[in-house]
Amino acid sequence: MDLAMKAEDVAFRDEVRAFLKENLTDELKAHARLTPGILSDQDLRVEWTKILHKRGWSAPSWPKEHGGPGWNVMQRFIWASECAAAGAPHGSNMGLAMVGPTLMGHGTPEQRAKYLPAILSGDDWWCQGYSEPGSGSDLASLQCRADSDGDDYIINGTKLWTTGAHQSNKMFLLVRTDPNAPKKQEGISFLLIDDFQAKGIKVDPIITLAGDHEVNQVFFDDVRVPKANRVGAENNGWTVAKYLLEFERGGAAHGANLRNSLNKLKVMAAAERSDNGEKLSDDPAFARKIAETDVEVTAVEYTEHRIMSQLSNGQNPGAAASMIKLRGSDTNQKITELGMEAIAYYAEPHVLEARNWGSNVPPVGPDHALMVMPKYLNTRAQTIFGGSNEVQRGIMAKAVLGL
Repeated sequence: MDLAMKAEDVAFRDEVRAFLKENLTDELKAHARLTPGILSDQDLRVEWTKILHKRGWSAPSWPKEHGGPGWNVMQRFIWASECAAAGAPHGSNMGLAMVGPTLMGHGTPEQRAKYLPAILSGDDWWCQGYSEPGSGSDLASLQCRADSDGDDYIINGTKLWTTGAHQSNKMFLLVRTDPNAPKKQEGISFLLIDDFQAKGIKVDPIITLAGDHEVNQVFFDDVRVPKANRVGAENNGWTVAKYLLEFERGGAAHGANLRNSLNKLKVMAAAERSDNGEKLSDDPAFARKIAETDVEVTAVEYTEHRIMSQLSNGQNPGAAASMIKLRGSDTNQKITELGMEAIAYYAEPHVLEARNWGSNVPPVGPDHALMVMPKYLNTRAQTIFGGSNEVQRGIMAKAVLGL
């Protein structure tokens, strides 16, 4: 794949930069900067999605026939890189990144016509019902049941670590429709819940180590879901789920975000001082760590390019999605650890109130130190969610090495 910038690529890059300069407000950038994870203020997420939708850019990876811009690999790379550099909010709508592509691959024409337009416009926001107590990384051991009742399923059980459930109006989830299936991967179906505020659904917040409300536990008590909301055949949800996970693990623009984070770390290192009073960036030991991390970021970027090329050619990323998820999360954790090392004792005070937009509570230490601790704490979960590192290594060992 040729990654050199052609004249049309430069023109597109300039178009993107002009769009971001005109539409990315100081408030949107501030909220993005003050968000340690992927879940920013909901009103601003909706605002940014609708701005993008008006331009036809809300779903960078979607083909034109489904309402996307139909961008090629280079255009998507340019878009992700420029958004990261400009400080745009994360595109954290699971409808755009996961449900949409899954419906394109496994949904019926009726399901695509019903759900895709509202995902594009930002009118619908989706959350993911996968993990459960006792079946996180071992997803196939899930116990949340969906019992058949005429044209409906009746759901009972619970889902855990449900990102954005408190901000969503719809959910996609895996349920057990045949508890007597001989293998645990069998007997699972993939369902869509249209009304996430329906009777029998309860959302309990979980506050993270960083002090943020991103995840939740969701309880289902005799919740009715039409069988028309099943994606794929009954008891074949594991196949649909694996298809979706390839997009979750492989389509997150890891390289652009990592490169942006590393650049910020370099600026921070130039502003901080080492034990001898010189710039931390001039300290040989710390400079070596940054150089090593730079190599790792570059490796992630090139791996991501390969995945993007596969997707653009209609192929699934397969085991490469596990590779990028593992290396991307490991490298991001390493960058946040170096950030903690760089700000030294300023990592100790964690002033949550100073992270609120418009707050008059001052941070302790320099401005660049404010989000270092929250991001460090938030990224501890990256090697777990979306499939733990151990699971990713197992997938690669089986699919690539044949072990």
